[in-house]
Amino acid sequence: MAGNSYVIIGNSIAGISCIEGIRRVDKEGEIFLFSDEEILNYSKPLISYYLGGRLKEEQLNFREENFYKESNVRCFLNTPVRKIDIKEKLIYTGNESFNFDFLFIGTGGRPIIPEIEDMSKIKQGIFTFTKLDTAKKLKRFIEGKKIKEIVVLGAGLIGLKCTEGLIARGISVKIIDLSDRLLSNTFDLHTSEIIEDKLRASGCEVIKNNTVQKVAGEAGELREVILKDGKRIKTNALVICVGVIPETSVIEGTGIIKNRGIIVNEYMQTNIPFIFAGGDVAEADNFFIDKKSVIAIWPVASRMGKVAGYNMAGANKRYDGLFVMNSIEFFGIPVISFGITNPSSNAGYEVISTMDSGKEFYRKIVIKENKIVGAIYLGKIERAGIISGLIKNKVDVSSFKNWLINDKFGLLVLPEEYRKHIVAGEGIEV
Repeated sequence: MAGNSYVIIGNSIAGISCIEGIRRVDKEGEIFLFSDEEILNYSKPLISYYLGGRLKEEQLNFREENFYKESNVRCFLNTPVRKIDIKEKLIYTGNESFNFDFLFIGTGGRPIIPEIEDMSKIKQGIFTFTKLDTAKKLKRFIEGKKIKEIVVLGAGLIGLKCTEGLIARGISVKIIDLSDRLLSNTFDLHTSEIIEDKLRASGCEVIKNNTVQKVAGEAGELREVILKDGKRIKTNALVICVGVIPETSVIEGTGIIKNRGIIVNEYMQTNIPFIFAGGDVAEADNFFIDKKSVIAIWPVASRMGKVAGYNMAGANKRYDGLFVMNSIEFFGIPVISFGITNPSSNAGYEVISTMDSGKEFYRKIVIKENKIVGAIYLGKIERAGIISGLIKNKVDVSSFKNWLINDKFGLLVLPEEYRKHIVAGEGIEV
C-alpha cells in the first residue's frame, strides 16, 4: 500500500510509534501529524521532574527534533483537529481540511474533573496535572505567587508524582484521597503503606477517606477548600489529580463506535476499516480477561501505535492484548507492578511475598492455575523483566515457584525450553 496518505491525530507515544510502524512498511506515503500542543514531543511521565526542577523542558523529549524530518512527516503543532468527515475522508482543523487514506486517532486522555461546589467561581488557583502545559501553568503560579502550601486531590499515580515534584520544590503538600489507602487501583496494601510512610517522612500530610466538597475564594482567587467531613484547609492552590478519561470528542457524530474509549480490534482498527486508534483513547483486548478495556500506560500506547502503523501501511500485525504495567519511582524507591496485584481471596489465587524489616524491599507474586498473573517489585527490581516475560508467555511456574521471590532467582532457574525461547528472540515486539 505504498504511496498512501496518512493522518495522525496526537503527538505522544502512540502517534510517534504509529509513524515508526508506517515507515517500516511504506517509505513514500505522505504523513500528516496534528497536535493540540506546542511542543514537538515530550514524555508525560517526566513532567513531575520538570515541575520539581530536576529536568528542563528540552530534556523531556523522547524523540529528537530531526525525527519528523527523517521520517518525512509534515507536523502541525498547536493545531487541534476539529472534525472528521468519514464519507469524504477529510479532517478539519478550522478553516483548513486535509485528505487521508488512513487515519490514526491517538488523542490520549483528558483529566477527570469531579463536581466541587463553587468551583466555577474560582478563576485562579485550581489546576490539573496531565500535560506539560498544565505543569507549566502550575510552575508559573507557584513562582509568581511564591506559593508555600498546596492541596493535591487524588493519591493515584498522577497525584503522587505531582506531589513528589511539589515536595522537591520545597512546597508543603496535603494530599487527599477518597480511598482508605494510596494507589488503591495500582498497588496492594503493603506497597501503599511504604509509599505513605515516605510521604509523611517528607513532610506531606496524607488525608484518606475524604475528598474536596467545596472551594471558597476572594475576587476569583482560591483561598480555602472544604472537605467532605467539614474540615477546612487554607490554601491558594488545588491540583486535581483524580484520573483521566479517553479524549473522544473528535469522533462525535462520525459513527465511530466507542464505549469508555474508542473500540478497536486486534489490528487497532475501529469499526471504520480505514480508521485506527491507539493509546489512552483506545479500548482494546485485555490479556487476562475476555473483555476490552482502556489501559492508559506508556508501553501499551507504544505497542498499540506501532501495530496500528504497520497495519495502516498494509502489513498484518496483531495486538495480542497487554496488561496493566507500571514502572515508577517515588522518593528514590523504584516500584514495578504487573497485572493483577489485588486478587480476590476466594477466586483460586495464590500469593507469595517477602519484605525486609526496613520496608525498603518488597516482592509479591500472584499465581493462578500455576501461571503468574500479577506481581509487585519494590526496591530491588532487577528481575522484574523476567517476571513480565513469564506472564506474557503464560509459563507454568510450578516447578520453580519457590524461587520466584528469592534474591537468587534468575534465568538459570527457568526451564531449559523457555531459556531457549528467550535466546531465540521469539515473541519480540514488532
